[in-house]
Amino acid sequence: MQRKKIQEAMAHVYFQKMTPTGYHEIEQEIEKLQAQRPAKIAQLKAARALGDLSENTEYSTAKRELRHLESRLRYLNKQLQYAEIIKPTDSQTIDLGTTVTLQFIDDDEQVEYTIVGKQEADLQKQKISFDSPLGQALLHQKVGQTVSVQAPQSTYQVKILAVRLTSPEESV
Repeated sequence: MQRKKIQEAMAHVYFQKMTPTGYHEIEQEIEKLQAQRPAKIAQLKAARALGDLSENTEYSTAKRELRHLESRLRYLNKQLQYAEIIKPTDSQTIDLGTTVTLQFIDDDEQVEYTIVGKQEADLQKQKISFDSPLGQALLHQKVGQTVSVQAPQSTYQVKILAVRLTSPEESV
């Protein structure tokens, strides 16, 4: 009975879509935080040895920092546990991990974006989430198509000029 409930619950689990590069970046952050953990624990022990804990700001600070680090580690591990890595195979169709060159119809501006998972999005690095209004409009489209994007403030059109698979070195 219990096993059936667990199987039903797992069927409804939502997996976070991400690129292999995004997955690797999370793994690297986890390694970095795990390397910092022993120093934080030593800092907490040293602060505790100072005596009266009720007025010991060093102890309170060290405890807070260790809790923050462990909370971040739990969050990142959950990200990996519920990750669905998407590897694009078709360089003609827009999907996670592809780089697309667009032309905005209203001002003829050309821009290049890489389509990534939610947690990888970084507009300064030209990485947009597949879940953003532009990302949703572009997903599964092909070169030469003109797509209408329904943004919160307005609607605009973009023409897809080129689509290519993003190399791992490029997406860092």
